[in-house]
Amino acid sequence: MFARLSMRFAMMRYAMVILLALAAIGMARPAIAQAPAQPSPAAILLAKQIIDLKGVKDIFQPLVRGVVVKTKNMFMQTNFMWAKDLNESAVIVEKQYDSRLSEVIDATARIYASHFTEQELKQLLTFYQSPLGQKMIAQEPRALDESMASAGKWADNLSLEVIDSMRAEMKKRGHDM
Repeated sequence: MFARLSMRFAMMRYAMVILLALAAIGMARPAIAQAPAQPSPAAILLAKQIIDLKGVKDIFQPLVRGVVVKTKNMFMQTNFMWAKDLNESAVIVEKQYDSRLSEVIDATARIYASHFTEQELKQLLTFYQSPLGQKMIAQEPRALDESMASAGKWADNLSLEVIDSMRAEMKKRGHDM
């Protein structure tokens, strides 16, 4: 169960990384090249096709469950004797709100469409439908996972160096740690 929850939290982190990356891409573009603030319905439709191809729904899927589990756990702290009823209620509530995921997908499509012109979206769609685009879709999650694991190892090693440096600095001040 913890492995499943860990995987879901990893997917939520992955979704946040994607959203932050999309925001960074949007901020990095010059203002002149930005699409209008209100994207056209055609641009939103193109963006929906792109996010569908990229499997964005699968990335956001754990969000509803995560919110339900968080809420269930909050109520569990009130009275752990309610565990059985809370677990049963959580299943019902999750099914009730599962369809709301389309709201996140629609919002994501609007975000994409507000950062890219219709022409750019057409080009992106063509790319993602190409063999290289399909490979990108298939390999990018693995590459990001490997990159995050590598960055985690790097940070762990850096942490050891920082600990040693902090101890040395504290020793200079008379504190033996």
